[in-house]
Amino acid sequence: MTTFIETESIEMAGKKDEQRVWEALKRAYAKDDGIGYWRYPVFSPSDGPRREPDLLLLTRGGGLVIIEVKGLTIDQIASIQGPLWTYNNFYVEEGAPYQQAEDQVFSLLHYFDSDQRTRRKIKARAIVALPRITRAEWEEKGFAHLPSSPPILFSEDLGPKTMRSRIEEAPTVQRGRMPLDDEAWNAALSVLGGAPVHKKKEIVPTTTMTKNYLLHQLNAETSQFDEKQETIGKVIPPGPQRIRGIAGSGKTVMLCQKAAHMHLKYPDWDIAIVFSTQSLYDSIRGQVDHWLRFFSKDTVSLTPEVERRIRIFHAWGGKRQPGFYSTLAREHGVRPLIVNDLKEAPHLPKYMSPSDSVAYCCQQLLHETRGHITPQFDAILIDEGQDLVVENKTFHYEGKQPIYWLAFQALRPAITNNPTSRRLIWGYDESQSLDALIVPTAKELFGPDYTKLVQGIYPGGARKSEVMYRCYRTPGPLLTAAHAIGMGLLRPDGMLRGITNKSDWERIGYEVVQGNFRSGEEITLHRPPAHSPNPVPSLWKNPVIHFQTYSSTTEELQHVAHAIVHDITKEGIEPEDILVIFLGPSWITKTKQNQLGHLLNNHSIDYYVAAAKTPNMTGTSGGDPTRFVFDGAVTFSQVTRAKGNEANMVYVVGLDEVAKKESSPKARNELFVALTRSRAWAHISGTNTYPFYEEFQRVLQSGDTFTFSFKQPPPYSLDQDESE
Repeated sequence: MTTFIETESIEMAGKKDEQRVWEALKRAYAKDDGIGYWRYPVFSPSDGPRREPDLLLLTRGGGLVIIEVKGLTIDQIASIQGPLWTYNNFYVEEGAPYQQAEDQVFSLLHYFDSDQRTRRKIKARAIVALPRITRAEWEEKGFAHLPSSPPILFSEDLGPKTMRSRIEEAPTVQRGRMPLDDEAWNAALSVLGGAPVHKKKEIVPTTTMTKNYLLHQLNAETSQFDEKQETIGKVIPPGPQRIRGIAGSGKTVMLCQKAAHMHLKYPDWDIAIVFSTQSLYDSIRGQVDHWLRFFSKDTVSLTPEVERRIRIFHAWGGKRQPGFYSTLAREHGVRPLIVNDLKEAPHLPKYMSPSDSVAYCCQQLLHETRGHITPQFDAILIDEGQDLVVENKTFHYEGKQPIYWLAFQALRPAITNNPTSRRLIWGYDESQSLDALIVPTAKELFGPDYTKLVQGIYPGGARKSEVMYRCYRTPGPLLTAAHAIGMGLLRPDGMLRGITNKSDWERIGYEVVQGNFRSGEEITLHRPPAHSPNPVPSLWKNPVIHFQTYSSTTEELQHVAHAIVHDITKEGIEPEDILVIFLGPSWITKTKQNQLGHLLNNHSIDYYVAAAKTPNMTGTSGGDPTRFVFDGAVTFSQVTRAKGNEANMVYVVGLDEVAKKESSPKARNELFVALTRSRAWAHISGTNTYPFYEEFQRVLQSGDTFTFSFKQPPPYSLDQDESE
């Protein structure tokens, strides 16, 4: 079946002629193996505005087709001289529709030729569609006999059989070799999706394989976006959109791709990308730059000029970087609050979580402006949305989540006279929240008047609420262990929190093998390997997750240091590809960081505490809060700074800190976040003996299938927006 994607709504754009041809194309190729786009985001540079193809179709048997649609009547074509058409009473005086389609074909063939598996294999055609003109009218005007008369779809050619025939009869721009075999077809889809292009190699597990060898082989494999990612990354919705994605599903990549697409299509738009973890600045800037370059054939990048249109913001801001809140405060003549303001305020708690602090600042800005925020942006994309939600109603604003309401008010409506059509797009995974245990439904974020904000589908097919269930980053055994231990599925006293119905489990990629989630009933959950396509577990000779306990912290850290030395000297892993996450309060973790750092230094291995000024320093005073990795050094971090980051080898130190308070969902969430930072392997360690360790061992032994007696935790549903 062919997947058809409207990157924006044709209906809302008022492109009736394009819509007519698009619907005909969908009928004609519905049963083929392929993918089609209305306005695929590849932008051909020219003297005028950048233009993307009207209609793009790629099928396994027929190749690439670009269709340029012109809503002209025969009387509106004054003359045709070579490729140039002169128009009467049209929005432009002249154009070269076939040449434009042909140029776009060559732009796409350039991408395909970058991979030897698709080089010169893709059959390609360019066609002009004139849905308001008949073949008889064209011939009567004398255009059919011109040497430059291009292949055309006329109004009578839009039936399924006729359309296919006309397309297949059209001359090719490139002959190609069709149909494509499996390898070439998968490579073609990867190229079109914008995934890295590499030659795939067969990897045979061996007893002598090192971690470094396996990683190098995996880096040579082709990444391919699935249908859900293709839709989310390339579609520009005409209003709000909620994207729920499990850890490692690609939410950040998709949001950055969407922002780049928006800028290339609408370079005058003001776009903001907002996130919670300061150390994500570099990775988000890198992603946006990549997609700008990809879709523009390297003619557009994240230059200072472009950054005036695509603003990349930490939610609050810091000394070196303006934040979303601080920028809006200054725009409204309000002095932005800083950390010391909150510390010195007698009415505030002595300790406030990062999310509470940001919420309070946004709340105060809304109070000072009496809720009247001047729209500044055309689109705002929020990553790590779960970390900007607060439970404490003291920090709410009129029953709303302050930063979300601030962002919503700071947007210009996409549709005139429709104040809710504001492009606020937020990605989240409530399992990763470290401060709040609530689901960011529309009602929770914007109040009861907006309960239905993300219900349903926009014209053109864009869903107002999307769910991404495939995990590409974290190996399957690590992800399932993280879910099970985070929710307490095998906890003797029952689940602490989590999903309590079949449909929601299925929506995040699990199968409910048995049970209906009634109290006392036995439930069996299974996660199919296809939903966790990371190949490391199938190729590595040993388990990818290792758990060990020790009698003392000193013994634990000595063994961790020895394992890190082995990874670097024997397995060939680069120090910067190793991340050590310390669980527990900062006063405990600092001591452990000192001890482990000293042990590594004794082996001439540097370490870098995230946000520190230089390697081999445990303090972060005067450092760079946006920095997470230092070349040549093992990264040390607490969970809060590790969020959003990842590494090939992750060491989680101090499991006893979770074991001491195993009934705390927030403590378990910290462990969930730590485990899902890994792209390949994880080593978890703790001290002493706790009942929690037995639960953790049972989780590891269960693999991808969990059976437990269900006890009802506080319930929630991903569909609360629909049920309320």
